[in-house]
Amino acid sequence: MIVPVILSGGEGKRLWPLSSPERPKQFLALTGSETLLQQTVRRLAEPALFARPIIIGGAAQRFLIAEQLRAANLSAARVVLEPVGRNTGPALAVGALMAHASDPDALLLSVHADAAIPDAEAFRATVAAGVPAANAGHLVLFGVTPTFPSTGYGYIEPGDALDAATRRVARFREKPDAAGAEALIAAGALWNSGIFLMRAGRLIEEFERFAPAVLAAARAALARADADADFLRLGAAEFAAAPAVAVDHAVFEPTAAAAVVAADFAWSDIGSWSAVWEAQQRDPAGNATQGPVLLEDVRDCLVFSEGPQVAVLGVSGLVVVATEKRVLVAPRARDQHVRVLAERSASS
Repeated sequence: MIVPVILSGGEGKRLWPLSSPERPKQFLALTGSETLLQQTVRRLAEPALFARPIIIGGAAQRFLIAEQLRAANLSAARVVLEPVGRNTGPALAVGALMAHASDPDALLLSVHADAAIPDAEAFRATVAAGVPAANAGHLVLFGVTPTFPSTGYGYIEPGDALDAATRRVARFREKPDAAGAEALIAAGALWNSGIFLMRAGRLIEEFERFAPAVLAAARAALARADADADFLRLGAAEFAAAPAVAVDHAVFEPTAAAAVVAADFAWSDIGSWSAVWEAQQRDPAGNATQGPVLLEDVRDCLVFSEGPQVAVLGVSGLVVVATEKRVLVAPRARDQHVRVLAERSASS
């Protein structure tokens, strides 16, 4: 069985003002009737392939996670509560230790709670294609064929073939400029989806080799954890002592065991309002809307409202988002800069 570990600690600042630290994007219904977290758990609800998932999120998310699982009639093996965010490295180290303690031969699948993957069957088939390489000791990443030269995603350059589905990772490239992204795509590079498959014990070995302080803090936090029903509260001081590092930098970049499977599914990290616009059904003028919205002579806009009626006239290429307390108006071409406003709003 594959043990999924769902990482649910992100804040989604680039989707401000709808996303906030109190309600990050994984708890929002941005690409359908269910939230991104609910979609993620449902995608893994295939008992022939997956065990029940471990969900790792912030302590402040406890009731959001529980309520969204209950509302969608979904379940998790355990919800692990981080006392403080320390990035994906310590969180995944905790998940690997838990999976390995339950089954020393367990395969671990790491996924983010806030990605959109419309085709669940293709997702599961792609994960299954990576199992032989993972069982052989490789740390398998799933790379997505790019659909445009994104400067906001990391890229994986595949190397020599390991089997029919898997190739060695030749190199990682993080968020290139536009020209660099075009060159990478022309050379066959893939987007790094942030979805990983490997034996839990193998990942622990690589943490021990390349990021021992991360692993030690994860072990200490689990040793001091408090169980409460389906929740597990990690030791606060012990987890806070972990270096704040992404698992990509801590393990996957320095290891010689990284491999990649080309994903046979569409994927988006829903990391910007443009990505939300891309994922939505749009009218003949290219507009995507949600909530009480009026449009007149408008093209290629995303207009969301959680409360007041929003009327938009004679514009194109904008993002307009209204909550009960805040309104954002920005060109879609500059939506990557929304996090600056989110940070300023939080400090004001």
